[in-house]
Amino acid sequence: MFVSNFYRAAIKPSFRATIRSVSTLQSNSHIYIFPPNSGSNSHTLSLLPTNPPSQPLAIGTTTQIPPTTDSFIENPQFLSILNDVMRKHAAEDPMVQGQAAAFASTSGSALGSGGMFFPQQSKRKSKAGGMAGDGAGGASSQGGAGGGGRGGYVHVSDLRAPPDYGRIAWPEDIFGSLEVDGQGNFVKGDDGILGNWQSSGSYRIITREGILGLSDYLRERLIARLQDEEKSEGK
Repeated sequence: MFVSNFYRAAIKPSFRATIRSVSTLQSNSHIYIFPPNSGSNSHTLSLLPTNPPSQPLAIGTTTQIPPTTDSFIENPQFLSILNDVMRKHAAEDPMVQGQAAAFASTSGSALGSGGMFFPQQSKRKSKAGGMAGDGAGGASSQGGAGGGGRGGYVHVSDLRAPPDYGRIAWPEDIFGSLEVDGQGNFVKGDDGILGNWQSSGSYRIITREGILGLSDYLRERLIARLQDEEKSEGK
């Protein structure tokens, strides 16, 4: 009993110190902040609470808190993992499924030009330049969201800056797009996964509007993937 109590007393202060040292961003409580290592002035941001954090799995680093577009450096490996999670699981997200259902609905067609989705045949260069159905949300997707049963794409975007009704997100907020048919069903890609995921290539982890805003479903899938990667590292 004495040894057990002594052991608890010995480890308790150390454990509490570790917990206190890991805080989260005020603007996104799912992102943990780790203080700079010796010889560095950069904080590490991660979706995992493990201390010390795995740098290959971290979201990125920042020289100031809260992070800004100037202070933050994103981790390319994290972006690659994020994109792979989107490829495998975005079509399973209830929020995205709702957008796909609206694609084929009568009410969904009322979204009209520049909405959350655009018909395949409208993805063309306009006279004024730029792609029809692009992030500017201009008057380019004639015929409405449903596209007359011709199919199109549903954009999966960051939740930090939800677009106005009838518009799509800005390019830096779009993770990528999922292909749907005229009935709102996800099209199977060459990899056998529903949605035929197309990465936008323009997504930025942080903008002036915030940092990495994911739906609950996709955040859970991403954290699960990061935990698996962490286990493979032996942490």
